[in-house]
Amino acid sequence: MNGTTSLIICAYTESRWQQLLCAAESIRKQTSSVDELLIVIDHNEELRHRAEQAMSSAQVIASSGPPGLSGARNTGIAASTGKILLFLDDDAVAEPDWVSQLLAHYSDPHVLGVGGAAQPVWEPSAPRWWPAEFGWVVGCSYRGQPETTAPVRNLMGCNMSLRRTVVQAVGGFDNVLGRGANNAFGCEETELCIRARQLIPYGKFIFEPKAVVHHSVPGSRSSWSYFRARCRAEGVSKARVARTVGRSAALSAEKVYMRRVLPAGIARNIRDGFAGDMAAFARAGAIATGLSITACSFLGAKAAQASRWTSA
Repeated sequence: MNGTTSLIICAYTESRWQQLLCAAESIRKQTSSVDELLIVIDHNEELRHRAEQAMSSAQVIASSGPPGLSGARNTGIAASTGKILLFLDDDAVAEPDWVSQLLAHYSDPHVLGVGGAAQPVWEPSAPRWWPAEFGWVVGCSYRGQPETTAPVRNLMGCNMSLRRTVVQAVGGFDNVLGRGANNAFGCEETELCIRARQLIPYGKFIFEPKAVVHHSVPGSRSSWSYFRARCRAEGVSKARVARTVGRSAALSAEKVYMRRVLPAGIARNIRDGFAGDMAAFARAGAIATGLSITACSFLGAKAAQASRWTSA
């Protein structure tokens, strides 16, 4: 792989300080080193000063964009120099071969970006009612993703890499989307990948399951209320994506997920329940509930958009 590489980690809260240090340390231990490490602090001056003092080997900068993950990522992109941009969450730790597994695919000029798997690290443990199909709720891999190297519509934000030329061509991440300190919205990487494929139809995004990160899931995110909130936010976020890239493109992968993956998950858990695993009935119910909340939130957001458009 020729050309420089830039690794961007965005952080916004001191409550993840130790996790941020671990994330940065995992990059230092890579078998293939990156050319520069940028820590982007999202509107938190105390955290920025602390990071500058503790991370002398990294370039620590303040986000100049709107508060939220998209603004921070766009700031990191503008400040970086690499031809390949890698993104790692501040609460994720990369396996030592993570960088090399991602970069191996860029010898193919048609590859626009490469992402990998995110294994959840539950604190203290995963709820028995939590279905594997909804790992995306906590930013992790989920049942329904490819199990081998394969082209995908979009990458996962906590574990992805992109060609700089692709990011520049689409104008970066949508600042309206992207998680912030006070919201659970997302889908900014989905929207960017779809726009990239629309602009560069011969290009492809690759999912490499051997490129692994371990993503922390605190106890506050393993609750039923968080599950519901994230499903609602996903529906609203997807409505925004549909508005910018078109409904068909925004829901192409979701249609397969809803028609095949989720019904199979419900059926499997019901069978497991009758076989003696009582928690499986709860997992089947969680799948049905999560689907309903996400779909209703999407439709509600679309209706609100149409109402605003009509009144305008």
